[in-house]
Amino acid sequence: MPLAVLLTGLTGSGKTTVAQALAAHGFTRLSVDEEVHRLHGRYGVDYPEHTYFERERPVVEAIRARFTRELQAGNDIVLDHGLWRRDERDAWRDSARRAGGHPRVVYLPADRDVLLQRLAERNHREDANALTVTPEALDDFFARFDPPAEDEDVVVYDGDPERLATTLMSDRPSRGN
Repeated sequence: MPLAVLLTGLTGSGKTTVAQALAAHGFTRLSVDEEVHRLHGRYGVDYPEHTYFERERPVVEAIRARFTRELQAGNDIVLDHGLWRRDERDAWRDSARRAGGHPRVVYLPADRDVLLQRLAERNHREDANALTVTPEALDDFFARFDPPAEDEDVVVYDGDPERLATTLMSDRPSRGN
């Protein structure tokens, strides 16, 4: 049964790094931010920041369709997307199950000071995964983020991508389970 790894964490928590590490283990990586960047350019540079969500919406739906196709084909997936809200995580888990996959949510916790340090470094880059984030925006992100609840059965990322890959692979159910 293919795995559908759903990453959840705030901007700067390390989702892209983890997704790239899992891709090196054979997972198909699907990145919403990279697809929005490919189609529309840089956030706040090539289009106004306030239009991000209208640009993101069709990308999320296209990624969801590919997510379904990949799982139906038997491929392990890692979704490089924040999934800040519980209802979003639940919807992606349901999509994975309907496609024959086994969803696993991986939570990347990070405190504000760590995120501010990472974002200060990242704000100088110009790639798809380097959206400029101010301290005020980060505070807004914290206010809108639903940390995973105990009943969500998440894997909490401990900073070791190899251990995470091993944990996820050992967690794979067989078709009969």
